[in-house]
Amino acid sequence: MAEKVLVVGSGGREHALAWKLAQSPQIQQVLVAPGNAGTANCGKICNSEVSVSNHSILAQFCKDHHVGLVVVGPEVPLAAGMVDDLTAAGVPCFGPSAKAAQLEASKSYSKAFMERHGIPTARYGSFTDSEEACKYIRTASFPALVVKASGLAAGKGVIVAKDQEEACQAVLDIMKDGAFGSAGETVVVEELLEGEEVSCLCFTDSISVSAMPPAQDHKRLQDGDLGPNTGGMGAYCPTPQVSPELLQEIREGVLQKTVDGMREEGVPYVGVLYAGLMLTKDGPKVLEFNCRFGDPECQVLMPLLKSDLYEVILNTINGKLSASPPMWHQDSSAVTVVMASAGYPGSYKKGVEITGLSQVQDTGLQVFHAGTALKEGGVVSSGGRVLTVTAVRSSFEAALEAANKGVAAVGFPGAVYRRDIGHRAIAYLNQHRGLTYKDSGVDIAAGNKLVDLIKPLAKATARSGCNAELGGFAGLFDLKAAGFVDPILVSGTDGVGTKLKIAQACNHHDGLGQDLVAMCVNDVLAQGAEPLFFLDYFSCGSLDVDVAAQVVGGIAKACEMAGCALLGGETAEMPGVYPVGEYDLAGFCVGAVERGALLPRLGDIAEGDLLIGIASSGVHSNGFSLVRKVLERTHLTYSSPAPFGKPGQTVGQVLLTPTKIYSRLLLPILKSGVVKAYAHITGGGLLENIPRVLPPELAVDLDASHWSIPPVFSWLHKEGGLSEEEMSRTFNCGLGAVLVVAPLDAQRVLRQLQAYEEAWIVGSLAKKLLGAENVVVRNLKQSLLNSERGTTGDLKLEKNGHSSDNSTPRIKRRVGVLISGTGTNLQALIEQARRPSSSAEIVVVISNRSGVQGLKRAALAGIQTRVVDHKLYGSRAEFDGTIDRVLEEFGVELVCLAGFMRILTGNFVKKWNGKLLNIHPSLLPSFKGVNAQKQALHAGVRVSGCTVHFVAEEVDAGAIIVQEAVPVLGNDTEESLCDRIREAEHRAFPAAMELVASGTVRLREDGHIAWNAQS
Repeated sequence: MAEKVLVVGSGGREHALAWKLAQSPQIQQVLVAPGNAGTANCGKICNSEVSVSNHSILAQFCKDHHVGLVVVGPEVPLAAGMVDDLTAAGVPCFGPSAKAAQLEASKSYSKAFMERHGIPTARYGSFTDSEEACKYIRTASFPALVVKASGLAAGKGVIVAKDQEEACQAVLDIMKDGAFGSAGETVVVEELLEGEEVSCLCFTDSISVSAMPPAQDHKRLQDGDLGPNTGGMGAYCPTPQVSPELLQEIREGVLQKTVDGMREEGVPYVGVLYAGLMLTKDGPKVLEFNCRFGDPECQVLMPLLKSDLYEVILNTINGKLSASPPMWHQDSSAVTVVMASAGYPGSYKKGVEITGLSQVQDTGLQVFHAGTALKEGGVVSSGGRVLTVTAVRSSFEAALEAANKGVAAVGFPGAVYRRDIGHRAIAYLNQHRGLTYKDSGVDIAAGNKLVDLIKPLAKATARSGCNAELGGFAGLFDLKAAGFVDPILVSGTDGVGTKLKIAQACNHHDGLGQDLVAMCVNDVLAQGAEPLFFLDYFSCGSLDVDVAAQVVGGIAKACEMAGCALLGGETAEMPGVYPVGEYDLAGFCVGAVERGALLPRLGDIAEGDLLIGIASSGVHSNGFSLVRKVLERTHLTYSSPAPFGKPGQTVGQVLLTPTKIYSRLLLPILKSGVVKAYAHITGGGLLENIPRVLPPELAVDLDASHWSIPPVFSWLHKEGGLSEEEMSRTFNCGLGAVLVVAPLDAQRVLRQLQAYEEAWIVGSLAKKLLGAENVVVRNLKQSLLNSERGTTGDLKLEKNGHSSDNSTPRIKRRVGVLISGTGTNLQALIEQARRPSSSAEIVVVISNRSGVQGLKRAALAGIQTRVVDHKLYGSRAEFDGTIDRVLEEFGVELVCLAGFMRILTGNFVKKWNGKLLNIHPSLLPSFKGVNAQKQALHAGVRVSGCTVHFVAEEVDAGAIIVQEAVPVLGNDTEESLCDRIREAEHRAFPAAMELVASGTVRLREDGHIAWNAQS
């Protein structure tokens, strides 16, 4: 029968014990009293509110709740006799008796015991009078500079003084000022020993001992072993300083001798014995004994224990330890780093919110909670030492690196932690072994691991002409297989500038891949070329495989978006060139264009041609050195709430918005021949990029009131005091690309663009006068001010295709969205409707389920929500009638079904005929109904996708508005195909909503689509 186990305590040690016990198949439940946020309802583990100070109540609780074992974590209940009382009441309990726990509870007793049994320790004196103690300090023939409170002081009752005056002051603080309360009524003054300090623990059944791997704690608060003593700021295990021979010496001369001595004195010791040792030139000497697991040593020992901890404890209690000694992982190292509250070990603030813990654990690290509590569903600090991050890896160096990265990823404002845990081990290892290439800072194994991780990502970017197989010396591309007849190759290379610094500071790396691909692909487009393949260059001082995989994973995903293959790359690890945690990126794109389609067509570009601007996503990847300078001036941090962007976004999140990739949007339009030139608005902004594609005799006349300027640019302009010229020469100011078209073609091109992206006619070309500027940007300052206030101008087209300034607001159709769940398509619709150029306004979101994520998305966007629970209605007609009344209440004109999991009645569909849109994850009419992706894979088709259609009474049979194709890859699963189709849905559904809301598309009475050419 599976057991219930109770762990007593609330720290990181107790969380580690509960975590390890819960892994036993023999255990049904692990209760922790009082526990912390980490032990609250975590699998088998949960907290208990039983009183642990009243041993009679605790014993009765254990009997009533069938608790088969109690494991005591801290020293105080052990010294108070918890094991004695529970055992007497018939409740099995792990730990030493109160008498045996005096080895820790009284340092005076402990020193005398070691003296009696010849256990090596520092010379000492024990005192109840402060004057006598000070006299001993001044007259001892050795440096008597270690002052200890004899009683229990939570691991903090030791002062290592730098001189006699400081040692005497410590005595006075403890004995006269009561720094440690009653624990300091007796003080022990010891000889200051020199050497390495290590922790050697063992299980003991009072007869035999089974040593654990040696560990090293770090007591001082600050790096370099500076600052005040603490309960421990980190640990690692095993310690290379303790050889197997030395560990055997410690086992026999300290641990076994101690257990034998206690038994001889009639005080059998059962449980965990912890010896804190100094490795002096004269051999190991005991600094102190503890009668339990150390904290934080326990957090590195438990992950290395191969055996079932529950079985080890039972064997220890039942005297069977020598017959079944515990087994340990021999080829692994563990490192744990403690995160403490600001002010610790003094006074500190409680209730500080802690975030990012689940993400840290997702990376294979273990977070052990200590001073944490749950508040409103989140984790907050409630103690001095708050949590530890533990990493187990095949080498000490790898574990140390992983633990430090984990700590850096935890969101804990003001946290105090050491960055040099294990520094003594590093020094020791560097002294005692020969050099390898890895010692120079180049980790070939890490590089190979990275290649293995990115191979399948690159494979997913395969396209006609290239299979995107990594591993060769060079990559191949077959132009003929890609359909080219008389091609010209076009190449481009770029980086992402100091946007890197922001990504590294925010520890958010995957978006940089899209930035890199976009900067290169968008350049190649300027020649009219289709991007064919891409290569990346990733350079760093020390390769972090996880970070590099995020970056390259982002590059691969962006290559899919751009339609080019990730053909290869270079990862360069260059120790000493880059600081730890920093890296650089470069990208290379090669495209091709048929000879007759090369851009720009300089001979065709003429005075009066119009300029169509396509929206950027923000700053893109240029001008970030200036952005960072402005941030310095405002004293904002990357984690500060953004004074620009969407509600809830931080400064870092807005600035790291990826650069838009325009290839899939623009290639069909470029190939149609209507575009005379295309300019990528990159470094040099509006002033320098557009002239690069124009004849020298023409000038550019832009009107900034004709496009929407993202708020980030208004903020930069205001806070940086930047001139209009500085803004337009440094930043894209909201335009990521500019097309040159003839006036007669402008309306058609604009309509094609606006189906998928924000676009405007932003200006025209004029004859350049002698001495005039190449580019004039009118109304920029006023538009920046308007953007700051949240207003923008709209440009309307007259029938002749020329632009006209019209201040009449765009008429928006009122849209209602029906959902049942997360609302990922809802988010895409919301973002489309927010665009100033949109013809849609979402006025209400209705869900048939309460509390779903989609309702939260709507609320965050300031959209009204309603819940109409289908379970409360007796019939579908009654339910649909209520939905209908809500839609009418909000004056809804167009309804979008975004993951709405109810079948609507025929009457409802008829009433909303031509005003009801749905999306299906296949290219209808293929694969109707449920499991469309599974049907597509089973049928073996090579192309699937999504379809937005008007809703008809027959399921998935309405007239089709928009479709987007998604290739089916050879290695696709239902999940991977679904993910890519979902991305297409996020583009197709907003485009369809826009087409219907604008009147461009409507449903005729015969059920077919009608296109309005004038819209």
